[in-house]
Amino acid sequence: MRKNSVKNTRINSEVLRELSRIISREIKDPRISPMTTVVAVEVAPDLKTCKAYISVLGPEEELQDTLEGLRSAHGYIKRELAHSVNLRNTPDIRFIPDQSIAYGVNMSKKIDIINAEMHEREKAAQENSDSNTFENEEGGQ
Repeated sequence: MRKNSVKNTRINSEVLRELSRIISREIKDPRISPMTTVVAVEVAPDLKTCKAYISVLGPEEELQDTLEGLRSAHGYIKRELAHSVNLRNTPDIRFIPDQSIAYGVNMSKKIDIINAEMHEREKAAQENSDSNTFENEEGGQ
């Protein structure tokens, strides 16, 4: 099976859905943040391994605690995944922190700051040109 085949894409989406359900509803570990999201899943074509990209809304310590909790619940998660997804092999799951959401929020804030600065500069330039026009009209009389 190729990496981008229809079958692999379908397996990825099914594993993503089931991992999200298992993590959000079934694991009771207090280290795992309630704001945990499974962003993406990449199951290898041979169905032996799986990379699960995890994002946590909150500070970096919360992300590390969540990853530690998920790694300790690895056996339970794999068993529940085997029960819910009918695959020849149940993939071995590696949890990888995903910073894309935090990166997107950070970039959005930076864009907002730049837009506000540009608006301030345009406003100051407009006021400056208005005052120069006013001075030229007074000087001409």
